[in-house]
Amino acid sequence: MLKLFYHPSPNPVKVALYLEETHTPYEIIVTDTRKGDQHKPEFRAINPNGKTPALVDGDITVFDSNAIMLYLGEKIGQFMPAKTPKAHAELYSWLMFIATGIGPYCGQAVHFKHFAPEPKEYAVNRYDFEAWRHWLLIEERLSKQPYMLSEYGILDMSVWGWARVIPFVLGEGAWDKLPSVKRLLDEINAKPSAQAVEAIKTKYTFKTEVDDESRKNLFPSNERLKK
Repeated sequence: MLKLFYHPSPNPVKVALYLEETHTPYEIIVTDTRKGDQHKPEFRAINPNGKTPALVDGDITVFDSNAIMLYLGEKIGQFMPAKTPKAHAELYSWLMFIATGIGPYCGQAVHFKHFAPEPKEYAVNRYDFEAWRHWLLIEERLSKQPYMLSEYGILDMSVWGWARVIPFVLGEGAWDKLPSVKRLLDEINAKPSAQAVEAIKTKYTFKTEVDDESRKNLFPSNERLKK
Protein backbone atom coordinates (compact mmCIF):
# COMPACT_ATOMS: atom_id res chain seq x y z
CA MET A 1 0.00 0.00 0.00
CA LEU A 2 1.15 3.53 -0.74
CA LYS A 3 2.39 5.50 2.24
CA LEU A 4 1.72 9.25 2.17
CA PHE A 5 3.76 11.32 4.61
CA TYR A 6 1.24 14.00 5.37
CA HIS A 7 0.52 17.30 7.01
CA PRO A 8 -2.79 19.09 6.22
CA SER A 9 -1.22 21.93 4.24
CA PRO A 10 -1.69 22.84 0.55
CA ASN A 11 0.88 20.57 -1.06
CA PRO A 12 0.03 17.32 0.76
CA VAL A 13 -3.74 17.80 0.38
CA LYS A 14 -3.60 17.85 -3.42
CA VAL A 15 -1.83 14.47 -3.40
CA ALA A 16 -4.45 13.06 -1.03
CA LEU A 17 -7.17 14.42 -3.32
CA TYR A 18 -5.71 12.53 -6.28
CA LEU A 19 -5.59 9.30 -4.29
CA GLU A 20 -9.19 9.78 -3.14
CA GLU A 21 -10.37 10.64 -6.64
CA THR A 22 -8.80 7.49 -8.05
CA HIS A 23 -9.93 5.29 -5.12
CA THR A 24 -6.32 4.28 -4.57
CA PRO A 25 -5.65 2.69 -1.16
CA TYR A 26 -3.07 4.60 0.86
CA GLU A 27 -1.84 4.94 4.40
CA ILE A 28 -1.44 8.30 6.08
CA ILE A 29 1.86 8.70 7.91
CA VAL A 30 1.39 11.72 10.15
CA THR A 31 4.29 14.11 9.66
CA ASP A 32 3.52 17.05 11.91
CA THR A 33 5.66 19.93 10.71
CA ARG A 34 4.81 22.09 13.71
CA LYS A 35 6.26 19.37 15.93
CA GLY A 36 9.35 19.03 13.76
CA ASP A 37 8.67 15.57 12.30
CA GLN A 38 10.07 16.78 8.97
CA HIS A 39 13.51 17.17 10.51
CA LYS A 40 13.76 13.64 11.91
CA PRO A 41 16.42 11.39 10.32
CA GLU A 42 13.87 8.77 9.31
CA PHE A 43 11.90 11.33 7.31
CA ARG A 44 15.00 12.96 5.84
CA ALA A 45 15.95 9.52 4.53
CA ILE A 46 12.77 9.69 2.43
CA ASN A 47 12.85 13.39 1.61
CA PRO A 48 16.24 14.99 2.15
CA ASN A 49 14.60 18.41 1.66
CA GLY A 50 12.64 17.94 4.87
CA LYS A 51 9.22 18.98 3.60
CA THR A 52 5.84 17.31 3.20
CA PRO A 53 4.52 15.48 1.33
CA ALA A 54 6.56 12.43 0.47
CA LEU A 55 5.36 9.14 -0.96
CA VAL A 56 6.63 5.60 -0.56
CA ASP A 57 5.46 3.06 -3.12
CA GLY A 58 7.16 -0.22 -2.28
CA ASP A 59 10.86 0.36 -2.90
CA ILE A 60 10.18 3.68 -4.67
CA THR A 61 10.24 7.03 -2.88
CA VAL A 62 9.05 10.29 -4.38
CA PHE A 63 9.22 13.76 -2.84
CA ASP A 64 7.93 17.18 -3.90
CA SER A 65 4.19 17.33 -4.40
CA ASN A 66 4.35 18.09 -8.12
CA ALA A 67 6.69 15.17 -8.75
CA ILE A 68 4.30 12.98 -6.78
CA MET A 69 1.31 14.17 -8.82
CA LEU A 70 3.09 13.37 -12.07
CA TYR A 71 4.29 10.01 -10.73
CA LEU A 72 0.79 9.01 -9.66
CA GLY A 73 -0.81 10.34 -12.82
CA GLU A 74 1.54 8.32 -14.99
CA LYS A 75 1.38 5.22 -12.79
CA ILE A 76 -2.40 5.15 -12.30
CA GLY A 77 -3.27 6.71 -15.64
CA GLN A 78 -6.22 8.81 -14.53
CA PHE A 79 -6.85 12.57 -14.66
CA MET A 80 -4.00 13.08 -17.09
CA PRO A 81 -4.32 14.91 -20.43
CA ALA A 82 -4.16 13.22 -23.80
CA LYS A 83 -0.76 11.76 -24.63
CA THR A 84 0.15 14.42 -27.15
CA PRO A 85 3.09 16.84 -27.07
CA LYS A 86 0.72 19.84 -27.00
CA ALA A 87 -1.35 18.56 -24.07
CA HIS A 88 1.70 17.63 -22.04
CA ALA A 89 3.40 20.93 -22.82
CA GLU A 90 0.41 22.74 -21.30
CA LEU A 91 0.37 20.39 -18.31
CA TYR A 92 4.06 20.78 -17.53
CA SER A 93 4.01 24.55 -18.06
CA TRP A 94 1.13 25.22 -15.69
CA LEU A 95 2.17 22.61 -13.15
CA MET A 96 5.62 24.20 -12.92
CA PHE A 97 3.93 27.61 -12.72
CA ILE A 98 2.18 26.39 -9.57
CA ALA A 99 5.36 24.79 -8.27
CA THR A 100 7.63 27.80 -8.78
CA GLY A 101 5.11 30.63 -8.46
CA ILE A 102 1.86 29.99 -6.65
CA GLY A 103 3.35 27.85 -3.89
CA PRO A 104 6.50 29.83 -3.05
CA TYR A 105 4.95 33.30 -3.29
CA CYS A 106 1.85 32.32 -1.33
CA GLY A 107 4.05 30.68 1.29
CA GLN A 108 6.24 33.75 1.64
CA ALA A 109 3.23 36.07 1.70
CA VAL A 110 1.77 34.06 4.57
CA HIS A 111 5.08 34.03 6.41
CA PHE A 112 5.66 37.75 6.28
CA LYS A 113 2.04 38.75 6.84
CA HIS A 114 1.31 36.43 9.73
CA PHE A 115 4.52 35.19 11.32
CA ALA A 116 7.59 37.32 10.59
CA PRO A 117 8.84 39.91 13.09
CA GLU A 118 8.97 43.59 12.18
CA PRO A 119 10.16 45.34 10.09
CA LYS A 120 8.47 43.58 7.22
CA GLU A 121 6.66 46.17 5.08
CA TYR A 122 8.95 45.69 2.07
CA ALA A 123 8.68 41.88 2.18
CA VAL A 124 4.90 41.92 2.65
CA ASN A 125 4.50 44.25 -0.32
CA ARG A 126 6.74 42.15 -2.56
CA TYR A 127 5.23 38.75 -1.79
CA ASP A 128 1.63 39.95 -1.67
CA PHE A 129 2.14 41.56 -5.11
CA GLU A 130 3.64 38.39 -6.58
CA ALA A 131 1.01 36.12 -5.02
CA TRP A 132 -1.71 38.29 -6.52
CA ARG A 133 0.05 38.42 -9.90
CA HIS A 134 0.20 34.65 -10.09
CA TRP A 135 -3.38 34.09 -8.95
CA LEU A 136 -4.69 36.63 -11.44
CA LEU A 137 -3.06 34.62 -14.22
CA ILE A 138 -4.88 31.52 -12.98
CA GLU A 139 -8.08 33.58 -12.81
CA GLU A 140 -7.62 34.76 -16.39
CA ARG A 141 -7.26 31.20 -17.64
CA LEU A 142 -10.23 29.87 -15.65
CA SER A 143 -12.41 32.75 -16.83
CA LYS A 144 -12.14 31.35 -20.35
CA GLN A 145 -12.61 27.65 -19.65
CA PRO A 146 -13.96 25.41 -16.86
CA TYR A 147 -10.66 23.76 -16.02
CA MET A 148 -6.96 24.52 -16.34
CA LEU A 149 -6.76 22.11 -19.30
CA SER A 150 -9.56 20.79 -21.48
CA GLU A 151 -10.77 18.40 -18.77
CA TYR A 152 -10.61 18.15 -14.99
CA GLY A 153 -7.29 16.67 -13.89
CA ILE A 154 -4.22 16.83 -11.74
CA LEU A 155 -3.63 20.47 -12.58
CA ASP A 156 -6.99 21.48 -11.11
CA MET A 157 -6.27 19.40 -8.03
CA SER A 158 -3.01 21.28 -7.62
CA VAL A 159 -4.80 24.63 -7.92
CA TRP A 160 -7.37 23.45 -5.38
CA GLY A 161 -4.70 22.68 -2.80
CA TRP A 162 -3.61 26.33 -2.69
CA ALA A 163 -6.98 27.93 -3.50
CA ARG A 164 -8.33 26.58 -0.20
CA VAL A 165 -6.11 29.04 1.69
CA ILE A 166 -6.50 32.13 -0.52
CA PRO A 167 -8.30 34.20 2.16
CA PHE A 168 -5.40 33.57 4.57
CA VAL A 169 -2.87 34.44 1.88
CA LEU A 170 -4.52 37.42 0.17
CA GLY A 171 -7.21 38.56 2.59
CA GLU A 172 -10.92 37.89 3.09
CA GLY A 173 -11.95 40.05 0.12
CA ALA A 174 -9.79 38.17 -2.36
CA TRP A 175 -12.67 36.21 -3.90
CA ASP A 176 -14.13 39.41 -5.33
CA LYS A 177 -11.19 39.50 -7.75
CA LEU A 178 -10.94 35.73 -8.26
CA PRO A 179 -14.50 34.54 -9.04
CA SER A 180 -13.40 31.88 -11.51
CA VAL A 181 -10.90 30.41 -9.05
CA LYS A 182 -13.68 30.40 -6.44
CA ARG A 183 -15.97 28.59 -8.90
CA LEU A 184 -13.40 25.82 -9.34
CA LEU A 185 -12.75 25.66 -5.60
CA ASP A 186 -16.45 25.28 -4.83
CA GLU A 187 -16.87 22.61 -7.49
CA ILE A 188 -14.04 20.51 -6.10
CA ASN A 189 -15.05 21.15 -2.48
CA ALA A 190 -18.43 19.57 -3.25
CA LYS A 191 -16.80 16.29 -4.26
CA PRO A 192 -16.87 13.44 -1.70
CA SER A 193 -13.15 12.96 -2.42
CA ALA A 194 -12.35 16.51 -1.29
CA GLN A 195 -14.50 16.13 1.79
CA ALA A 196 -12.63 12.94 2.65
CA VAL A 197 -9.34 14.85 2.39
CA GLU A 198 -10.61 17.64 4.63
CA ALA A 199 -11.62 15.01 7.19
CA ILE A 200 -8.05 13.75 7.52
CA LYS A 201 -7.08 16.63 9.79
CA THR A 202 -9.82 15.63 12.23
CA LYS A 203 -9.14 11.89 11.99
CA TYR A 204 -5.52 12.36 13.03
CA THR A 205 -3.97 14.67 15.58
CA PHE A 206 -1.99 17.62 14.25
CA LYS A 207 -0.65 20.49 16.30
CA THR A 208 -2.63 23.65 15.58
CA GLU A 209 -0.97 26.36 17.65
CA VAL A 210 2.08 28.27 16.46
CA ASP A 211 4.17 28.59 19.61
CA ASP A 212 7.92 28.92 20.12
CA GLU A 213 8.45 25.22 19.38
CA SER A 214 6.46 25.51 16.16
CA ARG A 215 8.37 28.60 15.02
CA LYS A 216 11.65 26.83 15.63
CA ASN A 217 10.52 23.87 13.54
CA LEU A 218 8.84 25.85 10.78
CA PHE A 219 11.39 28.66 10.47
CA PRO A 220 14.77 27.18 11.41
CA SER A 221 16.59 30.04 9.69
CA ASN A 222 15.52 32.31 12.55
CA GLU A 223 17.54 30.24 14.98
CA ARG A 224 20.85 31.50 13.62
CA LEU A 225 19.76 35.07 14.40
CA LYS A 226 19.80 34.14 18.08
CA LYS A 227 23.45 33.12 18.00
